Amino acid sequence: MLNNMTDGEEGPNSQGDGNPKESSPFINSGAAREAADKNQQYDGKTMALFEEEMDTSPMVSSLLSSLVNYSNLPTGSKEHEEAENNEEGPRPSKKPVKAPQLGTLMGVYLPCIQNIFGVILFLRMTWMVGMGGVFGSFIIVFMCCSTTMLTAISMSAIATNGVVPAGGSYYMISRSLGPEFGGAVGICFYLGTTFAGAMYILGCIEILLIYIIPQMAIFKIEGLEGAEAELALLNNMRVYGTIVLSFMSLVVFVGVKYVNKLALVFLACVILSIVSVYAGVIKTAIDPPVFPVCLLGNRTLVSKGYAVCAKVVEIDNETVTTKLWRTFCDSETLNATCDEYFTNNNVTEIQGIPGVTSGILAENLFGNYLEKGMLLEKRGVTSDVNTDGPPTNSNRYVMADITSFFTLLVGIYFPSVTGIMAGSNRSGDLRDAQKSIPIGTIAAITTTSIVYMSTVVLFGACIEGVVLRDKFGEGVSGNLVIGTLAWPSPWVIVFGSFFSTCGAGLQSLTGAPRLLQAISRDGIIPFLRVFGHGKANGEPTWALLLTACICEIGIIIASLDAVAPILSMFFLMCYMFVNLACALQTLLRTPNWRPRFKFYHWALSFLGMSLCLSLMFICSWHYAIIAMGIATCIYKYIEFCGAEKEWGDGIRGISLSAARFALMRLEEGPPHTKNWRPQILVLVSVDAEQNVKQPRLLSLANQLKAGKGLTIVGTSVQGTFLDNYAEAQRADQCLRKLMETEKVKGFSQVVISSNLRDGTSHLIQVGGLGGLKHNTVLVSWPRNWKQPEYHQQFRNFIEVVRETTVASLALLVPKNISSYPSNGERFTEGHIDVWWIVHDGGMLMLLPFLLRQHKVWRKCKMRIFTVAQMDDNSIQMKKDLITFLYHLRIDAAVEVVEMHDADISAYTYEKTLIMEQRSQILKQMHLTKNEKEREIQSITDSSRGSIRRKNPSASRSRHSVDEAASVAEQPEDESVAVSNPKQVQLIHSKNTFKPTSPTSPTSPTNPTSPTSPTSPAGGAATANPEASKDLFNMKPEWEHLSPVDVRRMHTAMRLNEIIMKKSKEAKLVLLNMPGPPKNRVGNENYMEFLEVLTEGLNRVLLVRGGGREVITIYS
Repeated sequence: MLNNMTDGEEGPNSQGDGNPKESSPFINSGAAREAADKNQQYDGKTMALFEEEMDTSPMVSSLLSSLVNYSNLPTGSKEHEEAENNEEGPRPSKKPVKAPQLGTLMGVYLPCIQNIFGVILFLRMTWMVGMGGVFGSFIIVFMCCSTTMLTAISMSAIATNGVVPAGGSYYMISRSLGPEFGGAVGICFYLGTTFAGAMYILGCIEILLIYIIPQMAIFKIEGLEGAEAELALLNNMRVYGTIVLSFMSLVVFVGVKYVNKLALVFLACVILSIVSVYAGVIKTAIDPPVFPVCLLGNRTLVSKGYAVCAKVVEIDNETVTTKLWRTFCDSETLNATCDEYFTNNNVTEIQGIPGVTSGILAENLFGNYLEKGMLLEKRGVTSDVNTDGPPTNSNRYVMADITSFFTLLVGIYFPSVTGIMAGSNRSGDLRDAQKSIPIGTIAAITTTSIVYMSTVVLFGACIEGVVLRDKFGEGVSGNLVIGTLAWPSPWVIVFGSFFSTCGAGLQSLTGAPRLLQAISRDGIIPFLRVFGHGKANGEPTWALLLTACICEIGIIIASLDAVAPILSMFFLMCYMFVNLACALQTLLRTPNWRPRFKFYHWALSFLGMSLCLSLMFICSWHYAIIAMGIATCIYKYIEFCGAEKEWGDGIRGISLSAARFALMRLEEGPPHTKNWRPQILVLVSVDAEQNVKQPRLLSLANQLKAGKGLTIVGTSVQGTFLDNYAEAQRADQCLRKLMETEKVKGFSQVVISSNLRDGTSHLIQVGGLGGLKHNTVLVSWPRNWKQPEYHQQFRNFIEVVRETTVASLALLVPKNISSYPSNGERFTEGHIDVWWIVHDGGMLMLLPFLLRQHKVWRKCKMRIFTVAQMDDNSIQMKKDLITFLYHLRIDAAVEVVEMHDADISAYTYEKTLIMEQRSQILKQMHLTKNEKEREIQSITDSSRGSIRRKNPSASRSRHSVDEAASVAEQPEDESVAVSNPKQVQLIHSKNTFKPTSPTSPTSPTNPTSPTSPTSPAGGAATANPEASKDLFNMKPEWEHLSPVDVRRMHTAMRLNEIIMKKSKEAKLVLLNMPGPPKNRVGNENYMEFLEVLTEGLNRVLLVRGGGREVITIYS
């Protein structure tokens, strides 16, 4: 909708109707921003319904206005995320950005042509055809061109799927595959471009020193043989290469505009050179050029050592020896002693360029690979050679300087098909990038592929085989071999190739620093951030310096044939990931994948990716491994140390698809015991500032991470969702921060509920997703639970125990969590003691094993204690347990502790009495006035009944125990004490327990409890019923105690006594956790039982199984 209000019509109420400045995802110029701001106004009457949403949802009119005025940035150092919308406020001094004007021809086609045609075509193409043959070379060219064509199709799909700002291929890969892949491939592409600069400079020096001005050589080659001559040539390349590199770096530093102005000149040199080659081919059909090659037998002679290709010549009817004779003989006379091979073979002269109609193609059809140092010999010509002796005067013949084979040729040739990214790198200058990039790039690759394939056939059809294999033209008077074919003069190719290699080197030194700057400014690789800075105009000074240093490494290598495979690796890796990006986006079918280029398919992308990977190992398997190692190291570095970026990349899409597939598979059924692992829900509580109260819980969760299971850290916030959402977000951030500090890999979850009890229940119920749910709950023991203000805390804890039992979840309760070690601590010795009292599915066995995988507990040894009853054979139990642990593959010491039946001590009764008195007090705190009166009356009646009660008989003991159990299970609103005379008879049980005094020094004491009665002489049990009668007459309140509670307290105290004796010095004690009471009457008693059971122990981990086996002896 258009705004029909004018400035004069604005009322006093219309000022608040303006929409704030739009934070658009598009890159807008300053003029577009101002226009968008003007269009933010809206009619308060017609748009009032959406008034409160205008801050986040702009009007369609303003959005369309922004798109109309949109202009991309020119290709430079600024990335998509650091465009104009990050600038604060208008900058009046800033010049407006001109709209891009380049079309397909000037913006994509010609730059790609210039970058693809390069030094390899002029310096190594003829040699490759000579070594590999026309057939083998055609296969190499076809493979490489097919790879780049498939890559161009994938690149076109990505480039037309939205705006591609500056950064070209790096931008496409990083935004398609994520920052990890983007950074790794971006660095590889940068290294490839940098080494390409070194290769162009070496080619430039090779042309200069061998074909143009050989006299400039500092290290003289003439007169040297073998390794010495090779070393002198390499040293010349190093010296002049360093000089040229310094000069080119200075030119790039002074101003890129000079490089751009010379680009057209360099392009003209490339096109002129190629046209001259085709013109020369046509001329060979009419009048082949004269380039004689001198052969001695079938060996090619170096043309610089002679003027006439003959042994002797007739001058005035006199036979005179030639310079060639003097080369192989010890004197000029005809009776001189000469080289045996020279004497036995004739000197012949053949035409080096026989022409396209000569039929030489059949001879050059197949390859002729040579070992280093082998002599170039013409096929089909025999020679008389002494095979027993070594060859003499080898420096007079043309020799192979390196060992050649098919894969070497692939590595050397592939750089000649790179450069297909030139169009996408200039996308900011294109009038319509989504149209120009596919058409221009594919047309350029088609053109260059036709040229390469045709030149392979034409070179084999026009040039003699020995000349093709002559890499440096030593047999044709030191001419560039491709120059011998050119028309009108070889110098056209020489100077054309010289200037084109110079231009390509400058282009590499210009583009590589900007690519590094784009990567640095993305911030995904922290140690490269310094290279994002540059001069005031944005020129990447520091990146240029690093580029020059890396380029110098290639110069020091000094061999064009050795540098070419290196950059082949990096370019192939880049192209491989371009194909991978397109294939993934196509297969994932993400909603944003809508490229305008429609002629793509995931199968073509996978074929291109496979070709790239194959060519990497075909070229050089060790270089391929090194390049992949570099990329892997960068990937891992970004993964662990790099900045987190969310670019909507395909890897995230794969993760989503894989996660959905895996979750659906998990829904098919419960996991097998062998696949069981603790999926932990960590329940934590937060304070008023949303900080976690028990951070060591996360340390313990981290130490259990050897299970490689799911970890969810959850907490609940009290309130309503609308009012407390911001508070929940802060709590979530605190949880995430603490998880990062404790290195806990998992998820955080915050639930808002009207009360904390329900919030915790909701976490237990809905944590996880589908089949990926928690099976274990980790919750801390409630501290200070005996204090009245914390009574709700332990009630919530017991409800968690009940809920995990109902849900068949395992439960881990660390007591004294603050004393547990942090992740930075190390135990150098000690024991992890497991008290295996009841079978819980194997949790007690599995947890110590997982803990000992962590460096905190690694040096602790594991001990397993089990309790034998009166009827058990403790010796056989120990043997069976050792066998069981052996089959479980768990190393642990085993001990069976015998726990005999003993009489219940008076201290146990006192402890039980205090426990029940506390329960009564806590219960009465929640009673109403009428309920309190009824409770007091009930207690009074019960006391009167106990006074009138006579001594119990043994025949009523079992009946009274059952009644006591039923009383303990009464609901909370009923009276605990009952006035029935048949209520409770405490001293009788199945074995008629008798009260004794505690004799062990480890018996726990309570400072608030009354003095415990003692029995004489070491606490011997009183067997006389009258003594029991007297004791009960002294303590009538014992008669009201529940025998069930007394027996449970007795068990807790006996177990605690044994555990303290055996495991007091243990670093950690794992213990079966008893189940909670079925009704809520005994909540306080349950807590007291657990307190007594673990009293005096420093670190205790109470473990409750989830009702299924978690460990198995089977493989």
